[in-house]
Amino acid sequence: MRNRFLWQQTSCLIFTFASSMAAVRAHDGDHPHPVRKLAAAEAYAPGLAPDRIVLNIGDDPTTTANLTWRTSTEVREAWAEIAEGTHGPELISRSTQLPAVSEALLTDLNTAHFHSVKIRNLKPGTCYSYRVGDGVNWSEWFQFRTASDNAQSFSFLYFGDAQNDILSMWSRVVREAYREAPKASFMIHAGDLINNAQSDGEWGEWFQAGSFLHASMFCVPVAGNHEQAKQPDGTPRLSHHWRPSFTLPENGIADLPESCYHFEYGNVLFLCLNSNEKIKEQAAWMEKVLDGSHATWVICTFHHPIFSTAKDRDNASLREAWKPIFDRYRVDLVLQGHDHSYGRTALVGAEVPLTLGNVPTGLNRMDGQDGTVYVVSVSGPKMYNLQDQPVMRRSAEDTQLFQVIHIDGNQLKFEARTAIGELYDGFLLTKDAQGHRSLKVSEGLMPERRREVNPKPLEVGGADAK
Repeated sequence: MRNRFLWQQTSCLIFTFASSMAAVRAHDGDHPHPVRKLAAAEAYAPGLAPDRIVLNIGDDPTTTANLTWRTSTEVREAWAEIAEGTHGPELISRSTQLPAVSEALLTDLNTAHFHSVKIRNLKPGTCYSYRVGDGVNWSEWFQFRTASDNAQSFSFLYFGDAQNDILSMWSRVVREAYREAPKASFMIHAGDLINNAQSDGEWGEWFQAGSFLHASMFCVPVAGNHEQAKQPDGTPRLSHHWRPSFTLPENGIADLPESCYHFEYGNVLFLCLNSNEKIKEQAAWMEKVLDGSHATWVICTFHHPIFSTAKDRDNASLREAWKPIFDRYRVDLVLQGHDHSYGRTALVGAEVPLTLGNVPTGLNRMDGQDGTVYVVSVSGPKMYNLQDQPVMRRSAEDTQLFQVIHIDGNQLKFEARTAIGELYDGFLLTKDAQGHRSLKVSEGLMPERRREVNPKPLEVGGADAK
């Protein structure tokens, strides 16, 4: 009897709850109940579990890797465990534990502990697995591969500004890039990763948007103007998030630690510059690095364009300081952001005044075998109006893009793809035994995109009510 009575009570409660929920659903159709907005402080609060895990490029990608991650302040000691990749779960018993360097960072939302480990003496061209944690609470195991001793063939990704609506709209671009090039060795971020330099919520969005990709592909970020914060006296300085969040090579000029650096990957020398400050000092440093390099290819990345694409913008002082160095040392490719549009030059050499007879025309010869290809791109949704420039051979407005760049010996293949993966621009750069370059533009490119006025929303039907 007692069991029957309990069953009747339970059945009655289930029926009442189901009826109430049905009434709520019907009621919500006419009068939606208020929904609480998730606060950034709640969404991006640090915890015991590691988050914001980044695999950073080291000064020698054949033998080094740098890790960073974040936890709550309750975690006072942290470690990374690393092992050579294995075919089965035996990697756990073969791992080596390395202690982390930990530091506290007070942000606009909270105080968190950021941890970093510099891993050395790795084997070239080898798959490694790693996890990070406090000895009890561990991340999942991630995998990466060091560069081979003489990597003649590899790919990497390049993104212009993410900056705004990062989780909402940049996430689809970085994830589509991974779909297109899942074996890419690293990702270059050409500045303005976020909009407000000190906003912990925006940094949280950036890390969440890239998710496990940040932990699996080497990260190569450069600082944009939106990574600059104001000091009490009004002068700019690099965001206090930058160095705790990333652990980058410290082989640049001393005054710009981890925002001016270089590394070699295979037969390519990469120069990562800070175009916000100390322009002349970096010019002198560049010349020293380039003078001692024997790399087949040289690629530079920084934020402010040498040739601007956005309306009423021009970085004349930067161009005056750095372009002669690019010309002199025959830099192959320059990857930039800042102008929230797309532009790509042909091979731009040293500017030589043109004359008809002895009369100057006022024009310059810009293309040549020993020239440099300059690219400006944007990956986030913030867009600027284009200002057509004669030097640009391909442009775009209102287009979110990612770029896949593939090196194969003496050939460099460049693809700019839209947020849905369609090829927008591309070229093949070939270098002969004497170092002379030739550029061939890809065929079958889509029409150039310009700003669409009053775009029409998609007309679709919703799900039928139940």
